[in-house]
Amino acid sequence: MKKIALTSLLAVFTASGAMAANVIDGNPLYMPEENHFYSVTNVESHTKNATPWSLGEEFGYGITDKWAVRLNTSVSENNSFDNMAWNDFGLATAYRVLDMDGWKLDLVGAYSLDPVWDDHRPFLDEDDTWYTWTAGVRGGYVANDWTLAGHAYFNYANSESFNWNEDKGNEGIHALVLGLDGQYVFDSNWSVLGTVEYTGFMDKEWFGIPGAKVKNAGSWDAELGVNYNIDSTTFVGAYVNGSLNHQGGDNADEWEWDEGFGFGAKFGVEF
Repeated sequence: MKKIALTSLLAVFTASGAMAANVIDGNPLYMPEENHFYSVTNVESHTKNATPWSLGEEFGYGITDKWAVRLNTSVSENNSFDNMAWNDFGLATAYRVLDMDGWKLDLVGAYSLDPVWDDHRPFLDEDDTWYTWTAGVRGGYVANDWTLAGHAYFNYANSESFNWNEDKGNEGIHALVLGLDGQYVFDSNWSVLGTVEYTGFMDKEWFGIPGAKVKNAGSWDAELGVNYNIDSTTFVGAYVNGSLNHQGGDNADEWEWDEGFGFGAKFGVEF
């Protein structure tokens, strides 16, 4: 009898863990169910940044329980709305190749461009707009009250969307992104989340220009947040973040924190 009871308890625990990533509460392995939409809106500011406020939107749809697509974009303002910008626009997809006993693994692909437009640039300025292709994986374990996940992405960026030949003088930028994500759920309302991510540039020279070195350049980014779920389909949250940058090259070999830190609020809903 004890063995049966223990087996039943473990089954309930595993089922709860499998469902946890489908509750929209900021879980890093969240995947919308089939025919479900979701939206996450965030407002962010920075204590020292030249862009005082930014508004971001992530909108997604579950094609099946294992396959989802999303769109993300953001706008910002500076100097009491004297300067406005449409910063980025991106499309992404994730397909769940493993979903077993709390273990999850997704294949991820994305395409984005930045900036789209601002007061000092025309729409998709050929001199300043960058196009980035992303491919990688994310995965981890989802338990009843905690999640531990990681991700690994490869980014290729170029000033032209399809410049695969990398003509001389227009070489792209290659970067590896590695991250660790965690969430702890206190109850049906409150949860805390944390992320740390490293982006490392893989090129020895910037744009193929001799002497313009980026070897060993990269950045560490961290974010800590707390979310409150109004119900299983709606949450609000607050977060802070910061960055540690290394410029690389011969004359900038030390890591330095960005001045100030970012802080903001999020609102998420599934429907």
